Amino acid sequence: MTTIFNRYNCDAIANTYSIVARDTKTGEMAVGVQSHWFSVGSVVSWGQSGIGVVATQSFVNKSFGLRGLDLLKQGKSPKEVINILLSDDEGREVRQVAILDNTGRVAVHTGLKCIKHAGHLEGNNFSVQANTMLSDKVWPSMADAFKKNKDLTLPERVIKSLEAAQSAGGDIRGKQSAALLVVAGQPQENQWDDPIIDIRVADHEEPLKELARLLKAFRAYEHMDNGDLAMEKGNIDKALEEYNTAREMFPDNLEMKYWTAISLANGNRMEEALVLFKEVFKKDTNWFTLTERLPEVGLLNLKETELEKILSLKY
Repeated sequence: MTTIFNRYNCDAIANTYSIVARDTKTGEMAVGVQSHWFSVGSVVSWGQSGIGVVATQSFVNKSFGLRGLDLLKQGKSPKEVINILLSDDEGREVRQVAILDNTGRVAVHTGLKCIKHAGHLEGNNFSVQANTMLSDKVWPSMADAFKKNKDLTLPERVIKSLEAAQSAGGDIRGKQSAALLVVAGQPQENQWDDPIIDIRVADHEEPLKELARLLKAFRAYEHMDNGDLAMEKGNIDKALEEYNTAREMFPDNLEMKYWTAISLANGNRMEEALVLFKEVFKKDTNWFTLTERLPEVGLLNLKETELEKILSLKY
């Protein structure tokens, strides 16, 4: 392994399949990837809101990620960026790299010495690329799936593309990790809010299934956040709508039930809150202990008689 790394000056052998894509409605950009390599998302996926995304794979030169984004910031096109990155790279023929900018322009390079089956396809606001695949049907299947699922939001659409790759044979070595990175079409006001989605499955028997599950969890917690915002504004009906949507997605999640109950109690909807408190406390009494601690930090603001109703539910 050390000999291979030295020979090609590579940071990791992330033989893989990936997609870079942009949503024309929202401007969001994404990288989706799956590989038989540990924590592929820490190697392949790079992006910055308002700038673009990069997927660097095969015998990976990780510097292509940050250097590629810096060159995009300077106004270079994706094609110009790739040409610059490869111009002094002795390992260019074992590299595979895809770049997409915030206007939807794409450029891809697949080196002549990438392990077959290897190739790529460029499309409207996306590209798919793969190497070390079981068959040459992988990247065409990815492209077809991405185009067919145009009614989905970008993250879900990217996962459909990855699933199509696996169905077409995927990585000849099998599967181990997967990742989804999403950045906004415009620069984020706060740098710490970038990327807007960064989900990584470092090591799993079914990485794509786990990636899809985690994305669903992310969506559910988005609804929880929306519910909290609605509650702060006094819109109880909107808050309940958001909370219930989240709980329908993960009906056994005690945290979602619990904080919904807290918000209902704070919003003078005690009878509805008590039903949820009872369900949660029955499953795990630690949530009861937590409830006792919330009034002193201002997260449960009730009259003493109302608080006693909740605490009377102890199992």
